[in-house]
Amino acid sequence: MTTIVVAGAGLAGLVAARHLAELGVDVHVFEREDEAGGRVRTREKGGFLLDRGFQVLFTEYPAAKRELDYDELDLRYFSPGAVLARPGGRSVLADPLRDPKTVFESATNREVSLGDKIRTLRLRRELARKPNREIFDGDDESIEEYLHKRGFSEQFRTRFVGPFYGGITLDRSLSTSKKVFEFTFKMLSTGRTAIPTDGMGAISEQLADNARKAGAKIEFGNGVSAVETDGDEAKIEVGGETITADAVVVATDPKSARELTGVDSIPTDARGCVTQYLPHDASLDTGKRILLNVADDAPNEIVPLSAVAPEYAPDDRELLSATFLGTSEKSDDELAETVRGTLQAWYPERTFSNLEHLHTDRIEFAQFAQPPGVFDSLPSNRTGRKSVYLAGEFTEASSLNAAMESGRKAARAVYEDL
Repeated sequence: MTTIVVAGAGLAGLVAARHLAELGVDVHVFEREDEAGGRVRTREKGGFLLDRGFQVLFTEYPAAKRELDYDELDLRYFSPGAVLARPGGRSVLADPLRDPKTVFESATNREVSLGDKIRTLRLRRELARKPNREIFDGDDESIEEYLHKRGFSEQFRTRFVGPFYGGITLDRSLSTSKKVFEFTFKMLSTGRTAIPTDGMGAISEQLADNARKAGAKIEFGNGVSAVETDGDEAKIEVGGETITADAVVVATDPKSARELTGVDSIPTDARGCVTQYLPHDASLDTGKRILLNVADDAPNEIVPLSAVAPEYAPDDRELLSATFLGTSEKSDDELAETVRGTLQAWYPERTFSNLEHLHTDRIEFAQFAQPPGVFDSLPSNRTGRKSVYLAGEFTEASSLNAAMESGRKAARAVYEDL
């Protein structure tokens, strides 16, 4: 029987393992951590659910719709749009086509001009009709250049798109590829933004369960340390032993994947972030919307997680997350004090002295950088070395959708070649 080793039990590795096992292949997944998911994990602390950094699921993601059972995940949904916050005030900016109750409030929002609102609706209609494959074809430019050419004002780019896409791309300067903007804008316009009731880690757990049901074996606490080839076989070092397989799918983080395979085109320029989790005893009264920091990036956004998914917090508490872009040198306590000060400025009528600091995630490699032209240089699922394949978002784009899509493509490439 054909034997395949998968190195890594992140989303890409789990999807690859499932598809290969469904094709009748003997699949063994090795993961150095004690649980599946890579970045997409959730821990419980004091009755609160804490994802590993703020993450969401765009329900319109093509790979997610194919690989996941949304009903089983029991999703909780954000309201469309966001609350634009600055010292002394807050205002709602939403899509009136999807949330008619916000028509007046969004139309009268002074942070964004009427002309920019009309241009946004036109862009929404245009991208809704544009096939996904066309989005990633053709010439490229930065989000900043793209929006400027389309007539969007500097005020709109800095007050709304900057902080909003700062949360998506970890790049508030809008120097990311416009292809990322078009794809995510389309996903936001045609689908919903959600988190599972049991946390984002439930996505990884479901994918792991699916892989096991298909017949794949998953071993935790034992990672692949070396990959070699010998004729038509792959030799994989795991836990000091050498395993022989017909092929190996390397589905680790980008830096480890480059070290294991020698594929230099795997992107390793990182964008990082710091996310804090802060329990509070009162609602922020923003409904199920993210608060974007219009004034500066400290923090870039604050999210009322338990307002969206009450399961994230005990019944008598609220759970907020606050995300800072980059890898801050400030201490956890200093960052928490910054969040308190920011909220106090946004809500001068309230006090936030009892806002607790529960946990901080410092994620040095949250995404790989995606400047214009990056998609022309990403590696293929085939490494050029016989019996060695790649699965990971770094073959597609930096997103949950890309990771799952890459896993499926890697499985197909292995099966076709063998």
